[in-house]
Amino acid sequence: MDSPRGPSATAPERGRRRRCVIRPEMNVTPLVDVVLVLLIIFMVVAPRLEQDVHVDLPGIFNPDPASAQVSEPLVLTVDAHGAYYVGREPYGLDALLAVLSDAHAADPLRRIVVRADASLTFGRLRALLTQAQKSGFPGAALSVGEKHADDTPEGERRAAHAG
Repeated sequence: MDSPRGPSATAPERGRRRRCVIRPEMNVTPLVDVVLVLLIIFMVVAPRLEQDVHVDLPGIFNPDPASAQVSEPLVLTVDAHGAYYVGREPYGLDALLAVLSDAHAADPLRRIVVRADASLTFGRLRALLTQAQKSGFPGAALSVGEKHADDTPEGERRAAHAG
């Protein structure tokens, strides 16, 4: 019944096995890398999610600085096909005029901001602006994107001549 090494050899051998136990450790470096990549992706995508309906806004060179307002303006969007939206909700011209009248009755100091596609002519927007004025709104602000000197055909010609 004695082991080949003898009865006293088994006790130190058991102790040695207990001391050499491998403890698993978690490597968090890949987790941190994945989290940082997701953070960068969300930072790039988040500004694109703010727009309701996709329109190509006309650009200007010197935009006015943002001003503090009493209440949020009512944002009207007109897409390239001439459809009217308040937020993401599409409206016909008559239904839109009812919404404008109700909005002005609820808050007479509220402003209107019109986001219109750059391909539309001003004549297409004139009916909307006239009806908004008849609803009681004194005027409407037109939303535009910022344009840079290199975006113009002259800027493209200068870049072609320089190269």
